[in-house]
Amino acid sequence: MIVRAPVSDQMALTFNSSSPDNTSSSSVLSLCPTAITLFILPSTYALLFLTALPGNALSLWVFQRCITSISPTHVYLSHLSVSNLMSSLTMPFLAAYYAWGSAWPVSGALCQLVLHVVTPNYFINMYVGLIILTLVALNRFASLIKHTHASRPSTCTTLLPNRFFACLTRTAFAHRVCVAMWVVAVGGIVPGTVYYSMKETAAGGEVDAEKGAGSGGEGVCYSPAVELGGALSAVLNAPLILLFFVFYLLVLLCYMTVLRHIRRSRRSSNIPTSHSQLGRVLRNIVVIQVVLSVCLLPYHILKPVFVYLAHDQPMLAFSTRPDTCHPLSTIIELKSFFILLAELRGATDPLMYFLLDNMFRSQTLRLFRCNKSDSGSRHAHCSVTGSVSQNT
Repeated sequence: MIVRAPVSDQMALTFNSSSPDNTSSSSVLSLCPTAITLFILPSTYALLFLTALPGNALSLWVFQRCITSISPTHVYLSHLSVSNLMSSLTMPFLAAYYAWGSAWPVSGALCQLVLHVVTPNYFINMYVGLIILTLVALNRFASLIKHTHASRPSTCTTLLPNRFFACLTRTAFAHRVCVAMWVVAVGGIVPGTVYYSMKETAAGGEVDAEKGAGSGGEGVCYSPAVELGGALSAVLNAPLILLFFVFYLLVLLCYMTVLRHIRRSRRSSNIPTSHSQLGRVLRNIVVIQVVLSVCLLPYHILKPVFVYLAHDQPMLAFSTRPDTCHPLSTIIELKSFFILLAELRGATDPLMYFLLDNMFRSQTLRLFRCNKSDSGSRHAHCSVTGSVSQNT
């Protein structure tokens, strides 16, 4: 999408008004989209939309209607389904942006919709998904550490208060933390993306008007002005990058701690929990770790590099020929691909629910069996029951 974090990957090279030479240099350069941007990205987004929307709608239905015994994990995954549904609604617009953004005027309604509605929506749901997956991992970790011990208590139970583990396993706490998460995400991301994107886009438009630039990608939606980002927007990337790596390391720490706990349990002669139960907890955390590593880690590794290159003055002065592609066109396409990987998480999350939650798996299979039956009473039974108890 306008691949930018709350504003860092956002607007033009017009970010440095004190350097008119660099501004004029960027204003005559255009992005040169290849077949990856023009065909592969739009086609993939269209396919993801066709899978993400029904998959997450079904998941939300199961969590809300088919499961009556609600656990903190169900609360988190319900909010994750809502987030994924919101994210899936941006996919058609992203497909259109990559396919036809080079022809859209930057002041047009479609471009403004992508800039000020689709972009905040996308980034809100990226980081909401990150936080929820981390909370699920912490919940599974807390359940294991709180209720099972090997030959001696885990180090975590001595370093952290018991109240910490108790809160993580309470449904009321899950509801409160999800509400707070949405408030912080919306309040922190929307003002940044909308305000700075409007300001920097307007600055880029003024430069184009002064130069009478109507070609070379100037004045269009898919352009350096939309893709690169200004100085102020670059500053907002730092806390988001830090946020990602803090939560990523938290999940990694949970994995290492649970793995160590399992090894100690297997060496102990007094094991209060079955090996299969310990293995399920480890598998759940591994699934979350893999999802974060494949879908979100590449983008957040590239982002600081991209921001640095976007503000590298010698590179931006590379060429002033109007028919020359922008020197960062290739890395912008790479960033767009990593954005696609992040969107892939929302489309594949319903499959992850099957691995994370036994009750969800049982009720979904029962729902499909009920749909195949001609009995209306059996369908009603399916929509109100939740008889399978959740394992730790």
